[in-house]
Amino acid sequence: METYELLQSYWWLLISILGAALVFLLFVQGGQTMLLGARNDLQRSMMVNSLGRKWELSFTTLVVFGGAFFASFPLFYSVSFGGAYWLWILILLGFVLQAVSYEFRKKSGNVYGTRTFDTFLCINGVLGCILLGVAVGTFFFGAEFTLHKGNLLDTGAPAIASWSSTHGLEAIVCWKNLLLGVAVLFLARMQAAMYFINTIDDINNYKVQRKAVLVNGGVFVLLFVTFLAVLLTADGYQVTVIDGKETFEAVPYKYLQNFVDMWWALAVLLIGVALVLYAYVTTIFRDHFRCGIWYSGIGTALVVMSLFWVAGFNGTPYYPSLLDPASSLTIGNSSSSPFTLTVMSWVTVIIPFVVAYIAYAWYSLNREPITPDEMSSDDHKY
Repeated sequence: METYELLQSYWWLLISILGAALVFLLFVQGGQTMLLGARNDLQRSMMVNSLGRKWELSFTTLVVFGGAFFASFPLFYSVSFGGAYWLWILILLGFVLQAVSYEFRKKSGNVYGTRTFDTFLCINGVLGCILLGVAVGTFFFGAEFTLHKGNLLDTGAPAIASWSSTHGLEAIVCWKNLLLGVAVLFLARMQAAMYFINTIDDINNYKVQRKAVLVNGGVFVLLFVTFLAVLLTADGYQVTVIDGKETFEAVPYKYLQNFVDMWWALAVLLIGVALVLYAYVTTIFRDHFRCGIWYSGIGTALVVMSLFWVAGFNGTPYYPSLLDPASSLTIGNSSSSPFTLTVMSWVTVIIPFVVAYIAYAWYSLNREPITPDEMSSDDHKY
């Protein structure tokens, strides 16, 4: 494999890791959807302050994920972010509501009441999970666009891609994308309940969240198994490069074939699924088990990475066009220049230090669990 192709594969691997981290951190959004259902103000305050320790991590990871995609695969960024306008603007607005809510929920002079901002947090939780799941779903089930690279040289028609008139709404109403989006929502809710069990020291909270794990985890398993069945029976495109020109051929059961060809991706998927199921079952049946969030989180990350791999590797377009197969985006035809990828690759040597800092910050923030007595002092941040 040539150096340029290695760099492209390396950056798709990094994108998959960032995507996996983002999906894991969506437990913050999942927890926010549970605030309005809290039994009393004390329970709600403990939940909000537990999530408040982590909300910036999910927001920052989303920004880094988008920035990394822009830097490494700019054609996707310009095509998707510029064309699927309503999909991405709704995601953005949802996260703006989140930032405003954590900032002003307990602010002195808040005339709207905490209930208003709790509702905003719930809206962000639902929109963030479902719409990000929809966006990832388009990696497999495609989007309605046509690529016009020649427009880059035409000052009268600067748009690099043309979209359907709905500009991303069609992706939101696609049942296959929604299936993944709703599955992500219930995964986030299940992991949020596990996180509350891990960070809140209160017997009443433990009982409530254990039941939440049972219900939300059961729904997630059903939805995810259905999504896998749809994915593994779906058609896809196989990219072949002949004399420097790409040809796209429709292939039945393309993603199933990818898992067969890339056995290591299948192994990672199965290990990830096993870890999530272990966390689910053990949290339900083992008393005082508080570490489910870690097993489920690692398992979720592995599953997401394996899905990114079958979406972009093995000659597969990671962003198929439903209107014109030849317009589909691959890691080969949408990446930055060799120089840009090389320079950015050197920058990634700082990643282990960033991960170490995040781990230390996480440990420091969660060193002491939240208790009802802490909330009664009324000096908590959120």
